[in-house]
Amino acid sequence: MTRTLLAAFIAAFVAAAPLGAADAVNTLTDKEKADGWRLLFDGQTTKGWHGYNQTSVPEGWAVKDGALTRVAKTTDIVSDEEFENFDLQFDWKLAKNGNSGVFYHVVESPKYKEVYFTGPEYQLLDNEGHPDGKNGPDRFSGANYALHAPSQNTTHTPGEWNQSRIVINNGHVEHWLNGVKVVEYELWSNDWKTRVANSKFKAWPDYGMAKAGRLALQEHGFEVAFRNIKIKPLPVKGTN
Repeated sequence: MTRTLLAAFIAAFVAAAPLGAADAVNTLTDKEKADGWRLLFDGQTTKGWHGYNQTSVPEGWAVKDGALTRVAKTTDIVSDEEFENFDLQFDWKLAKNGNSGVFYHVVESPKYKEVYFTGPEYQLLDNEGHPDGKNGPDRFSGANYALHAPSQNTTHTPGEWNQSRIVINNGHVEHWLNGVKVVEYELWSNDWKTRVANSKFKAWPDYGMAKAGRLALQEHGFEVAFRNIKIKPLPVKGTN
């Protein structure tokens, strides 16, 4: 084998390696713990989550191969805890043609039928395979759904693991996908309000207005899996 072919083989092997292969899945290092990171999924149980406007995790969500997975028709699930400012990181993978999302600042109340009545969404999508991808790049993976398109497409092939990150720091929001910052915006700014007013979200006056709330994992008719879900709460402006 020539040196060029060997280099190409090694590069292909590294690219195909599953995320987290070099580290233990669903665990934190001592340094991460010292820095304030917490796991939101232990890799074995659904502890810490429940169905939206329910008291337990509904059938249709299960732990499968160390991942919190939507396995059958069900409802969205939300975190037991509420968060305001934070750095959230998670791995995810979608079935081919799949669609899902991760929401934040979700207000849980019978007043709101769906999580998207209040919570903005970090979109997860098979950009090429799902019909919503044809509605524009603000539907692509990593988008602030229907409001901000990702700056580039860094999504992996359906069935492969992706790494995502949502940072919320006193209204400043960043979406990261596979190591690249793809979206950045300011909650409650004039630009934010204009975008919402020109979108379908104008039908829900409380959309994106909460300063804190639950995280939500969406049921959207396709298998989606999450692992390595970890969060680091960040200081709120004006507090220690």
